[in-house]
Amino acid sequence: MSGLKPLALQLYSLREALAVDFEGIVRQVADMGYVGVEPYGGMPGGLENSASLFTELDLQVLNSHVPFPDEANAADLLAIAEAYDLDRVCIAYMPASEFETVDKIKRTCELLNRAGQLASDNGLQLGYHNHWWEYKQLNGTATLDLMLDELDESVFLELDTYWIQVGGLEAADVLRQVGARAPLIHLKDGLLDPQGDMTAVGGGKMDVPGIVAASAETADWYIVELDRCATDMLEAVRDSYTYLTSNGLARGKK
Repeated sequence: MSGLKPLALQLYSLREALAVDFEGIVRQVADMGYVGVEPYGGMPGGLENSASLFTELDLQVLNSHVPFPDEANAADLLAIAEAYDLDRVCIAYMPASEFETVDKIKRTCELLNRAGQLASDNGLQLGYHNHWWEYKQLNGTATLDLMLDELDESVFLELDTYWIQVGGLEAADVLRQVGARAPLIHLKDGLLDPQGDMTAVGGGKMDVPGIVAASAETADWYIVELDRCATDMLEAVRDSYTYLTSNGLARGKK
């Protein structure tokens, strides 16, 4: 068990419940046994209060999703990193329109590299979290391969394995290809429909054991993230934890 990677929750999964009872829901997440949490921009708990609560509950903050870094919001970026005691942050999303052509992909990677340099100048490492459109084929080449050619190696990848699969590639193959450039792995499950509801991890079509095997030597964390769910989200978050920990795929506290 000691060799298993720790399990965290991307709190965006519970955004609706957090908006109603932030502290109560976070306490339930801690009680489930999650080792850590990944905040998102605009969490209802507020920055300082959230950080204090996570510390009280011994929930490690492994990373935070942040707006696209630029000179105008550098102070806000640093405030997030300082409050959560982070050395890395991650961009959660860029529109599909930015990946439609080779030239657009190069331009997007140039912007990411500039943002990465800004983060580095402030003592942080910047990551990028994918959706499905970054993994489609473009002129016979996977968009991922074009991105890896253009992205500076200092920009890490937070690989969302479900969206990779929706995009048409095998998530385990991508994890083996990217290796240590992807220290943070998002796990979700479902029917692989980009617009459809998701399920608790272990309840859909994803080969979760294969994904864990492919990244066991390079991942730092596995992170449950469910964008939407046909069942109660809190229940799905709990069931995801139970599936991953009881099957020896990730380490929790219980």
